[in-house]
Formats: sequence, C-alpha cells, structure tokens
Amino acid sequence: MTEQSSIEEIFFKYLLQYKFEEEDLDYSVLQKHTAALQALSDIGNSGISIFDISKRQILFYSSNYGKLLGYNPSDYERKGQHFFDAKIHPDDKLKLSYNSITTFKLFDNFTNDEKLNHKQINEYRILNAQNQYIRLVEQHQILELDKKGQIWLLMSVVDISPNQDDFEGINSQIFNFRTGNIISLETPQKAQIGLTKRETEILQLVKGGYLSKEISNKLSISLHTVNTHRQRFLEKLGANNSIEAVIFASKLGLLG
Repeated sequence: MTEQSSIEEIFFKYLLQYKFEEEDLDYSVLQKHTAALQALSDIGNSGISIFDISKRQILFYSSNYGKLLGYNPSDYERKGQHFFDAKIHPDDKLKLSYNSITTFKLFDNFTNDEKLNHKQINEYRILNAQNQYIRLVEQHQILELDKKGQIWLLMSVVDISPNQDDFEGINSQIFNFRTGNIISLETPQKAQIGLTKRETEILQLVKGGYLSKEISNKLSISLHTVNTHRQRFLEKLGANNSIEAVIFASKLGLLG
C-alpha cells in the first residue's frame, strides 16, 4: 500500500467514528440547500458541492462544477468525487488528507457555534481538461450538524485561484468568519519537537479544553508554572496561540 492510499484510508476510517441515527437526519433540508447553492453558483460562477459525512459521499454538484476545469458532466457523473480526487496533484492530495484529519480532530473539540463559525480554506493543484495543473481555492463549510452536534453535511465552494504562479505545495488554513481569526494548518519550519513530559501533559489538557486555572488544580502546580510551560511549548512549536500549538503538535505526532 502506497503512502497516499494509506492516508486516504486513514481519513475515511476516521469518518467511521461518527455514528449517526438515520431517523435524526432530515434529508428534506437538501432541497432547500441545493436550490440556494445552485443559485449562488450561477451568480458567482463557483463550483459547489455537498458532502454527506454519514454516507461518506457527495450528494450534490452544481451544474457548472466541472466547467471550471473544462470538464463536461458526462466526464464525471458516473465516478463523482473519485473523478476529481484522481485529478489532484499526488503531493498535494497527500497533504490535503493529512490536513483534513487535523481539521476534523480540531472541530471535534469545538462547540456547535464554533463549528458553524469556521471554514477550512485550501489552495492546491489539479489537472484540467487540457491535462495541465492549475491552482484551485476550495472552501469547506458546515451546512448541517446532527442532533448530537456531529458534522453531517459539508459544503465545498471551488474557484480558480487568482494565484497561478509556479508554486509547489498547498496552502491550508482555518478561518473564523465571525472574528476574522486565521489558524494556519502548515507546521512552521522553526517548530522544535523537544517538548518536555510536563509540557506535553499540559498541552494534552489544553487540547481537552481545560483552562490554565483548571490545569493548575488538576496537576497541583501553580498557575504561574502552568503559564510558563504554555509559553515554552508555544515557542518550541512556533505557534501563535494554543489552538495552533495543538494543531502543530498533532501533526508532529506529539499528542498521540
């Protein structure tokens, strides 16, 4: 098994952890969403799709989805998402799979409001109908949660990137469109892996949603000591805040 197929398998296995109750999923909302998103696609000329986490498949493509890349609906109707997945540059596809897993893990720790206030934005290379790689910008945003607060329906909006420079690799970030806060999903080169046992322990608790005062009480150490360790792992990971620290540490395999 190649590294690429292994990562894809891990991603879809990760989605299996979400357990849905069929009677709790009101698929009648799809008609409302598809009508609105098709109109949005017609106005903005963006390609839009809806992915169902429960069924792990795309339920809707806007009529112009493939047109952005020069494809006709007959080219991808039968294969659906697998057609477009196969067109993504192999190196970019691998990193996108890694970042998708990271994003889902992060969203699992968000409140319902936080889930609905964030979107993931990716820029990557994909083959067009002329067999040339061009850069796309893709935005993922949650349309619907189930009754347990699990991500259920996910919207994707795709546009041709205004940046078509010869740039290798991808750009990935999580954007809070309520506050304007941006979280990069790319681990900075200056990240240093040497976290101490205590720093890792505190970072694990931060990931679990504990505040500094709660960590202080739980570990029977002073609040000053907790904050000192927090500052140290931010510096070592090259992170601007605790959320970025959790993302970077997870990508480096420091949190299991």
